[in-house]
Amino acid sequence: MTTLVVDIGGTKLAAALADSALNLSGRREIPTPASKTQDALQAALAELVAPLVSQAQRVAVASTGIIRHGVLTALNPDNLGGLSHFPLVDVISRLTQLPCMAVNDAQAAARAEYHALSADITDMVFLTVSTGVGGGMVSNGKLLTGTQGLAGHFGHMLADPHGPRCGCGRMGCVEAIASGRGMASAASGDLAGCTAKQIFVHAAAGHLQAQELIQRSARVLARLIADIRVATDCQCVVMGGSIGLAEGYLGQVKTFLNEEPEVCRVPLLMAKHQHDAGLRGAALLAQDMTFWNKSA
Repeated sequence: MTTLVVDIGGTKLAAALADSALNLSGRREIPTPASKTQDALQAALAELVAPLVSQAQRVAVASTGIIRHGVLTALNPDNLGGLSHFPLVDVISRLTQLPCMAVNDAQAAARAEYHALSADITDMVFLTVSTGVGGGMVSNGKLLTGTQGLAGHFGHMLADPHGPRCGCGRMGCVEAIASGRGMASAASGDLAGCTAKQIFVHAAAGHLQAQELIQRSARVLARLIADIRVATDCQCVVMGGSIGLAEGYLGQVKTFLNEEPEVCRVPLLMAKHQHDAGLRGAALLAQDMTFWNKSA
């Protein structure tokens, strides 16, 4: 059976066709609409899937935010154009006239990256550092989503009680400091108004403030990983996302993690599926009928 897989992120929307062997074809990508309206997202999704839908028998969506009974909500609505209550499964079912399921994108990516690990790994955590900071957990070989879809939202753990206000309403969340949006918000002087991607370019050219912003992000991630290690006893942490996959970033996180007590350290790996982890995870989860029931 061919599955139309869709990945909804804070900066981009992606779609592809996945066969039963998880091979992806026809991959398409467009920017996430800047408009803070449900109509804009619906129109963008219609444009994205139009060339692919006739070749699929079902749809599986990996989306930023929290998925509850097929409805997209968000701890930090700013990461998805201000959406707070979007009937994702119903909208895509209407657009495609196909059965649809949905899951958080980091949870989907965790499933894909777990599938790529060696068989002796049973407990792992996936972290994505991009527009926001998200994650997913696999425990005893099973993906944990939580009764309300909240499991793995590590970006909203406390990093600094005196830090900036996060879009979720808390002060000093990991996401408010370490994410691409957090780095951009903290930039000042000649970096004011720069995106995270531009900050990395400036850092590579030797810009001191840009380098410090990236180091600050990496240090916060290392402390988060230490907390995750002692809370979950995971065997490894896999990192993805546009920031997590940026050149040199993982190495900085490793350096800061090595400053933590030995019991808090854990092997750090780069996501094998890179930017397609969400798509591949959605395809994998589409093969699990329990997720169709959760998304209904």
